[in-house]
Amino acid sequence: MCEANAYLIENGEQKLIMEAVDTIEPDGDGVMLLSIFGEQKFLKAHIHSLALVEHNVFLKPDNRRSSS
Repeated sequence: MCEANAYLIENGEQKLIMEAVDTIEPDGDGVMLLSIFGEQKFLKAHIHSLALVEHNVFLKPDNRRSSS
């Protein structure tokens, strides 16, 4: 099984957001997480790093503002 766990990094701490993540897709101003169980979760975040051997995805909130 090659699913990953997704963590959100805020204030230097890692919070588990979803287990058994199969797909991560860019979606507007964030990412959509899809698990092997059909669970879906949208986060206004971006990928910070991947730990592929440990099957972990680390996300950070997307606080960047677009300049118009």
